[in-house]
Amino acid sequence: MMLLSSIINKFADSFLDRYKNSIMPGQERALQAMKQCRQEHDGPHMLAQCTNHNCVKQTYIPHSCGHRSCPHCQNHESHQWIDNQLGKLLPVQYYLITFTLPSQLWDIAWKNQKKIYSLMFACVQDVLKTFTQNDKKLRGKAGFTAMLHSHSRALGYHPHIHVLMPGASINAKTRLWRVKSSDYLFSHKALAKVFRAKLLEAIVVNKLRVPKECPKQWVVDCKNVGKGDKALIYLGRYLYRGVIQEKDILKCENGMVAFRYLNSKTKQYQTRTVTGEYFLYLLMLHVLPKGLRRVRDYGFLHPCSKKLIRILQLVLRVNPFKMVRQLKKRAKIICPVCGAKMKIIRTMIAKPPGSQPVCYA
Repeated sequence: MMLLSSIINKFADSFLDRYKNSIMPGQERALQAMKQCRQEHDGPHMLAQCTNHNCVKQTYIPHSCGHRSCPHCQNHESHQWIDNQLGKLLPVQYYLITFTLPSQLWDIAWKNQKKIYSLMFACVQDVLKTFTQNDKKLRGKAGFTAMLHSHSRALGYHPHIHVLMPGASINAKTRLWRVKSSDYLFSHKALAKVFRAKLLEAIVVNKLRVPKECPKQWVVDCKNVGKGDKALIYLGRYLYRGVIQEKDILKCENGMVAFRYLNSKTKQYQTRTVTGEYFLYLLMLHVLPKGLRRVRDYGFLHPCSKKLIRILQLVLRVNPFKMVRQLKKRAKIICPVCGAKMKIIRTMIAKPPGSQPVCYA
């Protein structure tokens, strides 16, 4: 398996020479962070000490970078997020709605990422709340989870927002719970039309120029995903691991990097080979601006509505712990001498030359 940090170390200098004027400072900082992630020879280390009083062995462990775009880091946080979302599931039909930004607006989105992405979230929220309130069967307050993706499977730039939404609503005044259980939630053509109008209006209000070739028809997909648990797990895997897993990087030789991706239509893996510099550029395309939240909960699924969710689960006789998986514990640090558990006693220190590596359980 190819390590991403090794590829970055190999091509970072030539990448910066070629693309330094095409990337943002935050993306360059992300590159430097992932370059030093868990490197034995570079970067700060932690000092771990054996808890066995007869051993008291000390060893140095390299820090992980902790960046949300790094495939090494935050795997535990990803499982925590999935379990938290599974604990909020309700006994209704769930729908996966995808709002896609047309290619004609990609340039303005890339140059104004924080602004355009925030406008996309705001417009998606407004559209779904309005449709839920006006729907004859729902007529109430919506609840949904929205997640921003900026990449296609082949790592191209492709901004879109996935929304996982239960087919239900609650009336804030009467406390009436309404459910829609058919395969059809909302018209995808109507969603696309209203989303287009709201986003273009918001772009103009924010004094950004809409391109003349902007298409009149946009794409919004809406499909039934059953209980919603599989869709949550699928989306959660992309939340903290970056845009590519290291197992999908096939080889790095002769200045070229080959990686695989799953074709959404054929459901088969395809291989793409690019130069090492362009591979790093593809990764940096999807490093989000600092402070921009990739995933957001709205309506009765908002974090401030935990009490309401628990009441709904109680009334609907749902056991929230039934859906939650057994959360994997963080790997224990094992003493290389006696095999006992080790604990961290110091962090952010330099590693002395000649120190031995540590083992994980």
